[in-house]
Amino acid sequence: MRVPDILKLSTRMFRSRLMRTFLTILGIGIGIGAIMFLVSLGYGLQRALISQITSSDSLLSLDVVQGEKAALVLNNAVIEEIRKFPEVKDVAPLVSLKGQVVYENTTADIIANITTVNFLKFSNLKLVDGIMLDQDKNEILISKAVARVFNIEDTKTIIGKEVDIAFLATTLTEGTYEQLDLVSQPEKFIIAGVVGDESSSFIFFPLGKVSGITLDAYSQAKVRVTGTETLDIVRNKILDMGFSVAALSDVIDQANKIFNILQIILAIFGVVALVVSAIGMFNTMTIALMERTQEVGIMKALGASKMDIMYMFVTEAVIMGFLGGMVGLLVGFLGGEAFNFFLNILAKRVGGSTVDIFYTPLWFALTIAGFSTFVGFITGLWPARRAARLNPLEAVKYK
Repeated sequence: MRVPDILKLSTRMFRSRLMRTFLTILGIGIGIGAIMFLVSLGYGLQRALISQITSSDSLLSLDVVQGEKAALVLNNAVIEEIRKFPEVKDVAPLVSLKGQVVYENTTADIIANITTVNFLKFSNLKLVDGIMLDQDKNEILISKAVARVFNIEDTKTIIGKEVDIAFLATTLTEGTYEQLDLVSQPEKFIIAGVVGDESSSFIFFPLGKVSGITLDAYSQAKVRVTGTETLDIVRNKILDMGFSVAALSDVIDQANKIFNILQIILAIFGVVALVVSAIGMFNTMTIALMERTQEVGIMKALGASKMDIMYMFVTEAVIMGFLGGMVGLLVGFLGGEAFNFFLNILAKRVGGSTVDIFYTPLWFALTIAGFSTFVGFITGLWPARRAARLNPLEAVKYK
């Protein structure tokens, strides 16, 4: 039997049994759609989280803090020693001091994070308003919590405003910090940007603009290495110096492992729905065999081979499986878009930011389409073999 003839016979179900065929394809589509919806949710959550906390610079940076030995101080000498490592591209230190910000006769107690622009860059700092500070100018960044202290809800209105800043200077004595006097900065500083943190009142202040205080003991430092292959080399060197080291890439690796497990769990729930759909498709193919037993007998009596009969039934099942996969991709995509749409509406109403929590890699969409076709092949194989083995005489007399 020619291929066009097999295809013509295999697609007759769309004309003679349209409703049953449609419901069978829809059942497969719902199962495939459930897998796509749930796994895309896992991929979307993973991408949304990772994109919020990573950049190329942050992944190539190490966080260095004081180790267990109190006598070890992260000072300028240590910073310069680390900077001389051939695998190190840059070192950005940070020191945190208590302080005050005065804006229009309102004073806010803050934590002043005194650092360089590179530290903010290596931290992948996100701003909700304004621009990154220029360390060569009298500019600072404030958190949203500081703006709230000044009774400012729309943070765009505070960009470009001048403030007065003072620090509670500290000195390091035998491994402990002692508080000294309040040191006011002689110049006014302009608010360049706002960080979206509503829980902590802090500012970022340019390291080179500090006046009246000598800084030689830092809270932490970010070490930017030349490449991923040098991360462990630099980490070990700094550990040998006695300091504690952490890398964001380690956190990302752990997060990816957790999300991989989550995706497997979500996929299992989707497979359960697909199994139920496959059982329905198997039932449809079995009923189709019973209804066409006489037809199969006549075809075999007229010279159709066992392989022709098998090809006809298998092709019919594969077509339904493939179409079920296409429907499933559409159901999963539309379901994800609808869920994301309503979620973002809710987020806007409560003051949050919009985010896309569904993501479907192309390879996964192609894989799931092929998988649905394979499911159709498997569910149609047994009825096809049974049809091919029918005795022509008994099949013709079947009622």
